[in-house]
Amino acid sequence: MIAQLNETERAALAQTLPEWRLLAEREAIRRGFRFADFSAAWGFMARVALLAEVQDHHPEWSNVYDRVEITLTTHDAGGLSARDIKLARAIDLLVG
Repeated sequence: MIAQLNETERAALAQTLPEWRLLAEREAIRRGFRFADFSAAWGFMARVALLAEVQDHHPEWSNVYDRVEITLTTHDAGGLSARDIKLARAIDLLVG
């Protein structure tokens, strides 16, 4: 089984992933992205999809025109895990 983040690791997220926010209603982190247009948003989603496949860890996400919202949680762990942090960091590198 995949281990959940402990309280210390969760508390550090504000520093290590400042653009991501912890969700109050569930064990997950979320970040919104805005792009120039639908094509740029879709291209970003395609790049994230490739990262997710390589990591075998897939986001919950939505897209409305130029906006993409990504939620990360590890269902097998029942909450946040190191897998979410790894994918969030990789996504952050895509947008600089």
